[in-house]
Amino acid sequence: MNNDDFLNKVEEVVDILKQSKSILLITGAGISAESGLPTYRGISGLYDNQNTEDGIRIEEALSGSTFTRKPELTWKYLSQMELACRGKSYNRAHEVIALMESRFERICVLTQNVDGFHHKAGSTNIIDIHGNLHDLYCRQCVYKETVNDYSNLETPPKCPNCGSIIRPDVVLFEEILSTVKTKQLSEEFQKGFDVVLSIGTTSVFPYIAQPVVNAYYAGIPTIEINPVQTRVSEFAQIKIKEKAGVSMNAIWMILNRD
Repeated sequence: MNNDDFLNKVEEVVDILKQSKSILLITGAGISAESGLPTYRGISGLYDNQNTEDGIRIEEALSGSTFTRKPELTWKYLSQMELACRGKSYNRAHEVIALMESRFERICVLTQNVDGFHHKAGSTNIIDIHGNLHDLYCRQCVYKETVNDYSNLETPPKCPNCGSIIRPDVVLFEEILSTVKTKQLSEEFQKGFDVVLSIGTTSVFPYIAQPVVNAYYAGIPTIEINPVQTRVSEFAQIKIKEKAGVSMNAIWMILNRD
């Protein structure tokens, strides 16, 4: 995308935002890639189109059934995911999304990412639909803890209260989404949005693609920021083929230019 096309599309986005009060931002792995994280397939990653060193697909290693049968195996790959996040932090795209709360009446962030970067950047209305890798809990008692570094955990880690195996508060393959978070998402949808932005996600999950599709057919402006074509690109009124950080920074700078 050449610079003139990029700036023209950014101006179009800004014109829409200036007329908006409520905004839904849907984010995926692409927004955190600029922080140095590998892009994930589902919540997995690091093993795109290949088996793990244990000879099984990452989806199987990070599944609910494997966690039940072999928690040490699931924890092995959860730990590799955490290691990929360790020492990394939010970037300009996360910052701008958090800053938007000071400009608009209502901002909602629907993210597939489990890295917690939106929280760290300062966003407050976040639906992390796949959970947060750093929030650990016990299914047998009330133990909960936020852990930013897995290096001191045994594999698999056990609850200090009851001795049961603990787990991160993430949705593993084969598991259903949190009813609390799907209810929160439903309530946000009922309030409605003036514009929907899809940023750095290929939108392979129906619950990630559907808000864009629904907005498109309802005549609500839809914007996609992604260098590649995705499952929702045809439903994007404006498509910016650029990285999230560059795009969101340009949008914010022009939005506040006057």
